[in-house]
Amino acid sequence: MKTKLDLLKQEISKQVIGHKDMIDILLIGLFTNGHILLEGVPGLAKTTAVNALSKALNLNFKRVQFTPDLLPSDIIGAEIYDVKSGNFKIKHGPIFTNLLLADEINRAPSKVQSALLEVMQERQVTIGDSSFEIEQPFLVLATQNPIEQEGAYNLPEAQLDRFMFKIVVGYNSELEELEIAQKAAMDSFETINTVLTKEDLSQIKQEIKDIHIDDELKAYIVRLIFATREPAKYGLSELEDYIEFGASPRATIDMLKAVKARAYLRGNSSVSPIDIALCIKDLLRHRIILSFEAISEGMDSDMLIQKVLETVPIP
Repeated sequence: MKTKLDLLKQEISKQVIGHKDMIDILLIGLFTNGHILLEGVPGLAKTTAVNALSKALNLNFKRVQFTPDLLPSDIIGAEIYDVKSGNFKIKHGPIFTNLLLADEINRAPSKVQSALLEVMQERQVTIGDSSFEIEQPFLVLATQNPIEQEGAYNLPEAQLDRFMFKIVVGYNSELEELEIAQKAAMDSFETINTVLTKEDLSQIKQEIKDIHIDDELKAYIVRLIFATREPAKYGLSELEDYIEFGASPRATIDMLKAVKARAYLRGNSSVSPIDIALCIKDLLRHRIILSFEAISEGMDSDMLIQKVLETVPIP
């Protein structure tokens, strides 16, 4: 008998061919209230996946194309003067939704980023003198193109840290791409049906909170995070010159949430070291700041994280 999760994945796969890892991370983010940064070249179904997720769960979905001339009010809304009444009224922006796709987020200037930062962290919006809570569930899914730099801004480290995951979306296999091309040419993608309600979603979130994690594994997670800050202390002295700054305390919090959701997706009632290994790169790659030496030698965050994972003893 198919579970609710099986049905959900089945509906999403009607329009998203392949990319199973991306779908799993999207679900983990939704189940744990964690925002997600998706990096990949155009045409890899990033927008399609988010749209499919919203339809399968009957959630509100809005997309904002980030551009250099975007203003904070274009996202959060503004006070509008009503000539008839002679009073100001609040016009809500696209941020008032369940799933917000911030397309090419690194193209918007700092004022827009700071407005988005409040919503991501506080789940509320300030317009004029008033604050408004965002309806739950609320998830920001942001995309950025890794190869195009003209007209793009580097995201502030504080904002990057608000993303639970940064996932790198790759190309499909040859067979998957053939299936995509055939369905697109024939316009034969199936319609997505709603299979879960908000009540089902709340139930899943509670079930994930009830997933067991041993104290030894909690301590292991903390050691992994600390190894990115003080590598020599954990037998990784060769990494000291490669890491400018390690992962923040928010990474530890997010990891504890994420591994429970990963165990749940795998159909287990408790967390294992495998769940940690499956989450760690997506969760840390955007939180480790590399030194100039690391960049000049062609090192990337994933390589360093793999070294940490191989060196820190599993309990």
